[in-house]
Amino acid sequence: MKVKIRTREFHFSMPLPVSMIGFAVKLIPAGAFDKMAVNTPEPYRCLVTKETVTMVLEQCLDVLKENRGLEAVHVEARDGTFISIRL
Repeated sequence: MKVKIRTREFHFSMPLPVSMIGFAVKLIPAGAFDKMAVNTPEPYRCLVTKETVTMVLEQCLDVLKENRGLEAVHVEARDGTFISIRL
């Protein structure tokens, strides 16, 4: 998996083995999930937790490995910010 983030001031690219996705999610602070939950519609807000995201990723690990090279996230903002996550 390759994660790329580009802004005007910042360029970040990180290769991440698919088998380490669960570990990477565990490094994200709980406060980040709280901030994401604020912008999530009410029926789904309870699902935005570190535990839920880790469980879903672990269950989908074999599917992620089968679809190597697939670009799962591609976002380009008007201000030039670019985010890409490729499996």
